[in-house]
Amino acid sequence: MAPIDSDDNRTAEEGEGLRAGRRKAARYVVPVAVMGVAAVTIGLVPAIADSGDPDLPKVTAEQLIEKIAKSDVQQLSGTVKISTDLGLPDLGGLESGLMSGMSGKPGASGGEDGSAADPSAKLTELVSGTHTLRVAADGPDRQKLSLLENAAEYSLIHDGKDVWGYDSASNEVYHATTSEAPGQPEKDVPATPKDFADQALKAVDDTTSVTVDGTAQVAGRDAYRLVIEPKQEGSTVGAVSIAVDAKTGMPLKFTLTPASGGAAVVDAGFTQVSFAKPDASTFDFTPPEGAKVTEADETAGAPEHGREPVGGDAAEGLDGLKVIGEGWNSIAAFDTGGQGLPTASAGGDAGALSGFLGSFGDQVKGGFGSGTVFKTRLVNALITDDGKVYAGAVTKEALVKAADAAE
Repeated sequence: MAPIDSDDNRTAEEGEGLRAGRRKAARYVVPVAVMGVAAVTIGLVPAIADSGDPDLPKVTAEQLIEKIAKSDVQQLSGTVKISTDLGLPDLGGLESGLMSGMSGKPGASGGEDGSAADPSAKLTELVSGTHTLRVAADGPDRQKLSLLENAAEYSLIHDGKDVWGYDSASNEVYHATTSEAPGQPEKDVPATPKDFADQALKAVDDTTSVTVDGTAQVAGRDAYRLVIEPKQEGSTVGAVSIAVDAKTGMPLKFTLTPASGGAAVVDAGFTQVSFAKPDASTFDFTPPEGAKVTEADETAGAPEHGREPVGGDAAEGLDGLKVIGEGWNSIAAFDTGGQGLPTASAGGDAGALSGFLGSFGDQVKGGFGSGTVFKTRLVNALITDDGKVYAGAVTKEALVKAADAAE
């Protein structure tokens, strides 16, 4: 679990992280990482904050972004509410299983090869619906994130060298140590306003307008509103709004609205927050009596289970993954190396699957041939009949244009 702080160091590692994020986009049926890729480029347009309530000193957008970068919150505790509405059809939980399978990680249901407490599976639940999280941090070596569910709770605890995941519903425990994976333990899915804001602020160029749009109060804290909007046409992103704590510079709320209008695609914000040192007992964990404990080295990198090693990249086997375009209009393109979706003429189970998938997509044709575009309120993906994939936070027309240009 990554430290829940605001140390935004701008180094060469950001470039590597951005490229890794783009590779990860190919892993998922609904590529969660593209939420961040949709907003990874920001051009600084100096603007003065309007007067508002609360009454705060005026700042420019550039000064506010610098304040976020210099923020160094080491201790906090609080409650975060996160709502995600990609406009996905209700598949009765199937989408979560598909995403876990595509990423090569065990599903939320556990099983002999995995654990219901594995964070790589459990946190994918944040991709849809509304969830409440409790978060706490005490420096780089102690953090806790708890996902509150109906009559159950999932907790991810990092305490020194130990990383624990506990699912109370199944009474299963997942354990790893930091020595098993270099660096701090990481979660694949953004969960706090800072996680989303970090993804949105990783790069700067002239494809984006950034302004300060007044002030606000979030969780009882005075904050500035930083608004990020694409200058380019063809993006499905309308705007990103980040409420930045006026005192600490820490993002308190993140909202991403689609160009199509309506409810936010992502709305994550603190409903309560304290920057006091959490009680040491917050990070204590002992597996409950009778709980099934799975060690990370029992599942990671086991070839007989078809699972990738820790730190591996499922997209590395894809043929010629590349990024087309720039800024908000970036499109990840790759070749699956095989056939596209099954056609109705295939008959049997393949034909039935084609009809099922086709009901969620639009059939398109162009110079590239033909294919199917699967749409959400933010991320769209074109899968051609010959197995090529084009995905990004762009319109259907932009995907077809990119596929035509690639021929």
